[in-house]
Amino acid sequence: MKACIMCGGTGTRLRPLTFKRPKPMIPISNKPSVLHLIEHLSKEGFNDIVITLGYKGEDVEEELGDGSVYGVHIDYVYEKEKLGTAGSVKNAQELLGNEPFIVVGGDHVMTLNLREMFRFHQNNDADVTIGLLSIDDPREFGIADMDINNRILRFFEKPKAGEIFSNLASTGIYVCNPSVFDKIPAGKKFDFAKDLFPLMLKGGERINGVLVRGKWTDVGSAGAYRDAQKWMLDDMTETVLEGNFISNGKIQGPLHVGTGVAVGGNSSLVGPLVIGENTMIGERVLIGPYSVIGSSCVIEDDVKILSSYVFDGTKIGKGTTLSGAIVDEESIVGAGSSLENGTIVGPNSLLEENVTIHSGVKLWPETAVSKGENVKDDKLNEKYGTDISGS
Repeated sequence: MKACIMCGGTGTRLRPLTFKRPKPMIPISNKPSVLHLIEHLSKEGFNDIVITLGYKGEDVEEELGDGSVYGVHIDYVYEKEKLGTAGSVKNAQELLGNEPFIVVGGDHVMTLNLREMFRFHQNNDADVTIGLLSIDDPREFGIADMDINNRILRFFEKPKAGEIFSNLASTGIYVCNPSVFDKIPAGKKFDFAKDLFPLMLKGGERINGVLVRGKWTDVGSAGAYRDAQKWMLDDMTETVLEGNFISNGKIQGPLHVGTGVAVGGNSSLVGPLVIGENTMIGERVLIGPYSVIGSSCVIEDDVKILSSYVFDGTKIGKGTTLSGAIVDEESIVGAGSSLENGTIVGPNSLLEENVTIHSGVKLWPETAVSKGENVKDDKLNEKYGTDISGS
């Protein structure tokens, strides 16, 4: 079975995390999110994969290679200009061939039964089948009105209050017959939800929906990213200690600790959590549930890290507290600082001692924060873009 993964977006809504990497390369449990997706597709039987690439696409190709390590074969197609979701798949038409194929987003994280959805499509008469999921607030998604025979009657993208005729949201997962290529113009920007589906419905063509079961998110925002991290950690059931591990503290699993990790006296690690290799953790440190610490990090004495994500090569100074924060690679957070819930610190940033970052504040890459500063608003860096709209 064939799959097409769309990895062309710039990830502007996830800035500052997407300045250094494309959105599919954002780590979840210290592993690129797209790698979780590849592993899931492989498990579901989709072993022939085409990936469409745009922004920083070479990073994705370098990470995944030809896919043989993961039991799949991967081909890559680069976009010279933005073609939209359907346009990017059209650009890969030659590799997708003359058989039905499944389309997923490169930022999707899921436990959905894709094989079941694919079989449903094969056994029913429609050129497109859309995976639908009941969502409490579907305003950021396309919504569908579906009859008892799975035929979609209406489809509406990103409804506002008063326009929400259904809470069946499109997951952005589609199974398509190759005949859909005839409906997508070549070399032009064309979207599945905004262009192709309305065109098909207007022409009386059948689009099916199928209710999918399991967990799914598109990691399109910081909130969705936190959700994906949380349920990935929730799925941990065992404590795994890789290689050399030195601990004089207390451990309460489940947790996954890389080789070369050292934990100082009277420290406490409470799972579920993940710690990367060669990370040094000081004395009297508390790392609480739903935290992920990257590789080659330094966590000094008396630090508290609660439901937070610390990326590779980061240093957290003595007595600092992270509460629901994200600190990107190679950053330094000075002693006695406090990072409140929803804080995101961009890569290579320097926070001096006794800094407070208020809830929801974002610091762009290479940001410097002076000693004792109380940061209530986002700090941007003119060297980088400032747009946070779009995909």
